[in-house]
Amino acid sequence: MRKVVPRNLDLRRPAVPSPTDIRPPFDAETAHRKVKAAEDAWNSRDPDWVAMAYTEDSEWRNRDEFLRGREEVRAFLRRKWDRELEYRLEKTLWAFTDDRIAVRFEYESRDAD
Repeated sequence: MRKVVPRNLDLRRPAVPSPTDIRPPFDAETAHRKVKAAEDAWNSRDPDWVAMAYTEDSEWRNRDEFLRGREEVRAFLRRKWDRELEYRLEKTLWAFTDDRIAVRFEYESRDAD
């Protein structure tokens, strides 16, 4: 039997909600789901998918680097994952309110060099 895959199905992404699909107000269940969806997105190492979880005017700070906007985030993630091979992120829900979530995260990778 031949499998038929819909044309709009992206097989690189797990069948889980996008981080942007889960919106406030948060309760314990939706806060945990949001954190898990974000973890899955980051572990996909797909800069386009991860960047879409952030607003067009996002501002990031990563150590000594300051980023503004989705395009800079996307470029940063490409550079990051070019040098951090086998990247794996774990996020843990730390606290939440009805419209905010705090997470603890840790990641590991090996250097490309």
